[in-house]
Amino acid sequence: MNSNHLYDQFRVQVEPAIRSKLEELSVFGYGIHSESQLWSFLTKKKWKKPKEEVYLFEIVQDILTLKPGEFMSFQTVEALKSSQFSLPNEEDWKELLK
Repeated sequence: MNSNHLYDQFRVQVEPAIRSKLEELSVFGYGIHSESQLWSFLTKKKWKKPKEEVYLFEIVQDILTLKPGEFMSFQTVEALKSSQFSLPNEEDWKELLK
């Protein structure tokens, strides 16, 4: 998690909105994700360039209007970036891409 984000000060206050969005994602069949995964998406993607003066309602609005596709695309990219999906040598890649 990016612990130096400008909006981290609001995290505790917006936890109910985060939980609500996670429940919504689960109901619509997007699997179960953690609060930290959603917060990571928000800080790394949605709020990449934070505003200096932001109101709490704007942050809650961003959370509640989040589209599942945005979040799932981010999760996919993050998973592909992780070392779990790396193959150690060129032969493994050739085998995979046959």
